Amino acid sequence: MPTLSVIIVTWNSQDYIRPCLDSLLSQGQDLEVIVVDNGSQDSTLIILREFGSRIKIMANPGNLGFARAVNQGLKQASGDLILLLNPDTVLTTGVLECMTKFMAGNPHIWALGPQLLNLDGTVQHSCRQFPDPMIMLCEFTGLSRLFPKNNTFGRWRMGYFDHLTPLEVQQPMGACLMVKREALEKVGPLDEDNFPMFFNEVDWCLRISRAGGRLYFLPQAKVFHHHGVSTRRVRKAMIISSHQSLARYFSKHYPGRLSTLLIKVLIIAIIPLRLLLQGNGEPCEKG
Repeated sequence: MPTLSVIIVTWNSQDYIRPCLDSLLSQGQDLEVIVVDNGSQDSTLIILREFGSRIKIMANPGNLGFARAVNQGLKQASGDLILLLNPDTVLTTGVLECMTKFMAGNPHIWALGPQLLNLDGTVQHSCRQFPDPMIMLCEFTGLSRLFPKNNTFGRWRMGYFDHLTPLEVQQPMGACLMVKREALEKVGPLDEDNFPMFFNEVDWCLRISRAGGRLYFLPQAKVFHHHGVSTRRVRKAMIISSHQSLARYFSKHYPGRLSTLLIKVLIIAIIPLRLLLQGNGEPCEKG
């Protein structure tokens, strides 16, 4: 069985981190658990220290951003597999064994996402396709909202996919994402300069895909997830950050195109409306 390192980034996560770690440490696997705290001002660090030597704690003096904190953890991780895990998740029994066995038996799969569940057991739609100019046109015109299950208009959020079937996908949500060390060695860590909070896992998955790796969604592996806990605390700042990251994503992956310039203009124009609506329909939903 491949070795597994788990990286969790916390920020004022006192209400969620204990059940997350309890579910993680009760999986019955030998794990390297690295928790990077981004300057929490609540009781998060006190709770973390209660776990003693079972976890490694890296305490930042302030909030350095999600991507930079993940990269700090990646530098310390020694496992053959690396699991990025949000602190607002609770793992079901046997989920890590399910995921690690799948990865060990499928060398062509470099990244894997489980089925994410709301607390009431309903399924979260956690897979997306990579943003491209046509997808953004559907988003900005509202066609994706009008026809969410259409294969063309609803392509980004994959509204046509019920998330009940195993499927090769482009981007599983980063709330619980298992990646092989081979992928890390090929494409490097998260791009913390361009994507400190949003779109870092989208960019990472795209780079993995372009390097020849395949990504997969495995619904047999189930994880409960409180969706969007951290970002809701600072809603307006996150709306601005998410749109800025979207613009950087197109500058990086679609440089020099007229469509990229148009998307940037639309992003600038739409931010005030999204702020007024407090994020209703924002371009990304950080896990």
